[in-house]
Amino acid sequence: MIRVMIADDHPVVRGGLRDGLTAEADMAIVAEAGNGIEAEQVAMEYRPDVILMDLSMPHRNGIDTMAAIKQKFPKVKVLILTVSEQGDDLARAVRLGADGYLLKNTSIGNIVAAVRRVAAGESILSPDLAATLMKGIKEEVTGPPLSARETEVLQLLAEGLTTSGIAKRLRLSPATVGTYVSRLMEKLQLKNRASAIIYAARHYPATKK
Repeated sequence: MIRVMIADDHPVVRGGLRDGLTAEADMAIVAEAGNGIEAEQVAMEYRPDVILMDLSMPHRNGIDTMAAIKQKFPKVKVLILTVSEQGDDLARAVRLGADGYLLKNTSIGNIVAAVRRVAAGESILSPDLAATLMKGIKEEVTGPPLSARETEVLQLLAEGLTTSGIAKRLRLSPATVGTYVSRLMEKLQLKNRASAIIYAARHYPATKK
């Protein structure tokens, strides 16, 4: 069972997300919050697996709230849910450890799928949002050289493929792909797969579709 928390200051939005996610047999809404301060307190009490976090909330925004929660509970997964497509917002969210970034016009079916993917260790960031994200990145990212296979895996991450999708494309086992991804994270000192997408978009722009 995936334990989900919803943090949004609009009751109607929380209600829609609650109805959509509780209809799934493998999900349970364990907590809700209507502002940033409350969200941190509730997360500390209920320790959810995945938090759906609104970007704009009273008292403290979603990004700062996420950072505070991640500092205490680094294993919790956070999906930022917002109407903002600003590159600066995207970049700051990813830098501080967001596991995904969804727009509020995303269908409930896609949100459900995103929660499952994030709970399984994936990151949610479409190639289109990756392009927007690049506008919010000011500094150059540098890192050690990668092997040919590591580069392939990184490029496919940038295309938005899941672990199983990369495994199918490269004719490898999902476990082997997972090992490559973990090695990339360590070698490039990246926080998550969304950070890897940023890295790939900067260093391998020709691979974007």
